[in-house]
Amino acid sequence: MLDLNEIRNNIDKIDSQLVELFEERMKLTTEVAEYKIETGKKVLDPAREKAKLESVKKLVKNPDNVHAIDDLFAQIMANSRKNQYMLLEKMGQTLREPYEAIDEINKKDCKVVYQGVPGAYSYAAMINFFGKDVDNFNVPTWRECMEAVKQGKADYAVLPIENSNAGIVADVYDLLQEYNNYIIAETYVKIEHLLLGLPGTDLENVTAVYSHPQGLMQCDRFLDTHKDWQRISQANTALAAKMIFQEHNKTHVAIASKEAAELYGLDILKSGITDQEGNTTRFVIVTNTRKFVKNAQKMSIVFETANEAGTLYNLLSHIIYNGLNMNKIESRPIEGNVEGKRWNFRFFVDFTGNIDDPRVMNALRGIEEEAESIKLLGNY
Repeated sequence: MLDLNEIRNNIDKIDSQLVELFEERMKLTTEVAEYKIETGKKVLDPAREKAKLESVKKLVKNPDNVHAIDDLFAQIMANSRKNQYMLLEKMGQTLREPYEAIDEINKKDCKVVYQGVPGAYSYAAMINFFGKDVDNFNVPTWRECMEAVKQGKADYAVLPIENSNAGIVADVYDLLQEYNNYIIAETYVKIEHLLLGLPGTDLENVTAVYSHPQGLMQCDRFLDTHKDWQRISQANTALAAKMIFQEHNKTHVAIASKEAAELYGLDILKSGITDQEGNTTRFVIVTNTRKFVKNAQKMSIVFETANEAGTLYNLLSHIIYNGLNMNKIESRPIEGNVEGKRWNFRFFVDFTGNIDDPRVMNALRGIEEEAESIKLLGNY
């Protein structure tokens, strides 16, 4: 039996040869990329790669190594493609669409739309980002927010995209895919539910509590101490507060925000009623033009891929290969059960980077070449 050190020395020699051969191979793929630039041929050639994998597997002597060789050469070819995409970008063969880079968002001379009514958390997010004096209006649905921006009735829309407790707002993700509107900024609002009532309300006499279903759920522990209260769902928390104001019934209370209390002249009957501390909602600021703040450091994209083994990994590897940090990935089913795409998914991905960074350009180029579709949602 060989000594362990001797075995390791032999492995080191082989590894040295592998590195030398790999670099020689990558040099050849650079020449391939130069040829493709001249001829206009696509980098990814699935038929060629499939044939190549089949041919190298036939060279394997030990059947136990077939799968490993298949995986190894798949990764080698993937790295070759990434090298070619980098060269294409350097040579000016970019697929990136034009955009406008701005120094900062003009928060004064603009019009903003939000969903809900004054005092809703979307209203609070708008005030948090644009200030109290911003010209604004509200609509009943998130879709109407997107339509208002699309049609130029508003410069910006404020939309909730995820909550630290409840997760993503799926309908907003779907709207971002559907509309050609772009995320230009984000803001966070701490969700601090308060028990609100008319001045002089006595908790001993309360019979019903109004709120959004999420508001009721997120205050479940507190409400369990008042099991005789009827829980009545409303479209949003601010509307619940508004109903208390309009009904003028001191036996009814609402779970809503501090802003709602101020707007409708309600007393804060009890604070700290949320089950979990740190409940926060992330909101995105959306506009209808491809413009991004120059120092933006977050990219949001959505792409679709074939429902085949390894395809998602291969697409995400473009982000990893370029040294970018992926912050988030969410999957959403492709709606409508389109023939041939049943149970296929689209993937929403956030990662760090600026659209002018060559690493970001390379990653986007690779995903665009290999995904079934890709859309840039924003750089912010």
